[in-house]
Amino acid sequence: MRKFLILGLIFLVSLGLRFWNLGQFNTLVFDEVYYAKFANNYLTRTPVFNSHPPLTEYLIALGMWLYSSFQASPDITNDLTGSWGSTISYRWLNALTGSFFPLILGAIAYQLTHRRSQAIIITLLAAMEGLFLVESRYALNNIYLVTFGLLGHLFFLLFVNQSKYIYLTLSGIFSGASATIKWNGLGFLLGIYLLIFLVYISQHFRSLFELNNLGIFAKIKLVKPYLLLFNFLIVPIVTYAILWIPYLLLNTEYSLWVLHQKIWSFHQNIGSSFDVHPYCSKWYSWLVMARPIAYFYETKNTLSGTTIYDVHAMGNPILWWLATGSIIILSFFS
Repeated sequence: MRKFLILGLIFLVSLGLRFWNLGQFNTLVFDEVYYAKFANNYLTRTPVFNSHPPLTEYLIALGMWLYSSFQASPDITNDLTGSWGSTISYRWLNALTGSFFPLILGAIAYQLTHRRSQAIIITLLAAMEGLFLVESRYALNNIYLVTFGLLGHLFFLLFVNQSKYIYLTLSGIFSGASATIKWNGLGFLLGIYLLIFLVYISQHFRSLFELNNLGIFAKIKLVKPYLLLFNFLIVPIVTYAILWIPYLLLNTEYSLWVLHQKIWSFHQNIGSSFDVHPYCSKWYSWLVMARPIAYFYETKNTLSGTTIYDVHAMGNPILWWLATGSIIILSFFS
């Protein structure tokens, strides 16, 4: 009971960090200029083209609709999405989803180690991760991408430990949902593919892979191949296709295939240099925080001087570097 109380306390802290002063700033921050506007388009039945799959906009639109249904007189409003509404309306569902992010990681840790103390430590460390804290406070897509991908892995581990086939199907559904946020979400499914591949390879090269006696590998070997094929190929594809239906009903100009061609073409031609954006943040600069991603920057002159408001997406460097070192060490010495 004590450990559950600790987890509950961590969740409440995560909830508070994400919902505190959520209406700041009363504008569209970073890619909210796309996602919040596109979400409003679904509510107003206005056709829209996005460079990513549409699940993020569905969820933000759902949050906006629910908030407007239960909040009679919002105090922080703007019309930047195309309709008058509360700033919090397009952010609160992201904040709620992000609050569960530490618990999901803790649950994965428990399924891997079966140690509650380690699950609590992982949950606490995840709650201290600054990058996902920022992502959770604005109407952006990455918190959904990671949450659905991790849920796919969690249900896969639940199947391994409990042998309930419904967990395999749920794993496939959430993996497909992650890809319907961004194509990058396929990376979570690739991780499962790699694990299954190692299981079958280890059976033929036992002198090279001493994996067959490990619990997770031994249990995966018992699963019929057609079940793995169904749940990690057919189910994700069907989930992905179904989640496009609302978009296609709203935007009838192009077929699903043509839309994917246009999305691919957009990303091939967008570019990634200082010519495209004056504050270009290269991915390799994030490792040492040389140029973290700037989400918001504003200066205001007051009687007491100049006030700077600044939001950067910065990970916790201690967690990043210790985690990276742990992965390297375990890869070579485990």
